Amino acid sequence: MDQISNLRNQNQMNEIGTEEAKKNTNLDPVQQYGQTQLPSTESNIYCLTIIGQVEGHLVLPPQNKTTKYEHMIPQLVAAEQNNRIEGMLIILNTVGGDVEAGLAIAEMISTLSKPTVALVLGGGHSIGVPIAVAADYSFIADTATMIIHPIRLNGLVIGVPQTFEYLDKMQERVIRFITNHSNMKEEKLKEFMFKTGDLARDVGTVVMGPDAVKHGLIQAVGGIGDALSELNRRIAERKIGGYLQ
Repeated sequence: MDQISNLRNQNQMNEIGTEEAKKNTNLDPVQQYGQTQLPSTESNIYCLTIIGQVEGHLVLPPQNKTTKYEHMIPQLVAAEQNNRIEGMLIILNTVGGDVEAGLAIAEMISTLSKPTVALVLGGGHSIGVPIAVAADYSFIADTATMIIHPIRLNGLVIGVPQTFEYLDKMQERVIRFITNHSNMKEEKLKEFMFKTGDLARDVGTVVMGPDAVKHGLIQAVGGIGDALSELNRRIAERKIGGYLQ
C-alpha cells in the first residue's frame, strides 16, 4: 500500500511539474517580448539588430541598452557558414558607441559573401554610420536621423602630440570606411563632421533621412517592406548568378 501511495504522490508531483513547465513556457514570450504568441516561420533571411550603445572593451552600466560586439561577431560568422541563410537584414537604432568595436562589426558585414541590406530606424548615430553603410544596400526611415561628429576619447588623456596624431589616424579610419562604402564625398563628410552650431553641446551635424539619401550617405528612403524586397531581389539574382546594380 505504501508503494502504491508513493507512486500516486510521485505521479501527482510529475503532473504538477509538467503543468508549471507549460505555464512557464507560455509566460516566457510575454515576459521577453510583451506578447502571448510569436509567429514561427522558417526564413532564409537572418535579422541582425544593432540597438542602444555599441559596447566595446569596457562593460557599460546595467541600465544601458547595449549591443555587445562579442555577441555580434559569432552571429555574423554563424550566418556566413549556415547554408540555409541566404541573406542578412541589419536593423539599426543606435546612439553609437565604441569606435573599434563598431568598425569591427562594420568590416565583418561588408565582407560577408551573402547579400546584406541595412535599415536605419529612429537613429543610426556616430559609429552607427559605418555599420549602416557597410551593407550592400541601405535604407533609412523618413523620420530617422544620423548624427555625424568627430570621435572622442574617454578616460585619461595625455597632452602630447602623439595623442592628437592617434586621434587623427582613428578619425581617418572612420572617414575612409564611410566614403569607401557610400556615395558621399569626403569633403562633404568632413564638412558635416566638423560643423559648429548644429549641435547644442557638440561639433557635428544631425542628418535627416531624406538628406542622408540626397548627399549619398544612404541609398534610399524606405521601411521594412522596401528592405526585405531589395534583399529578396538580391538573393534571387545571386542564385542565378546575376550582377547586382
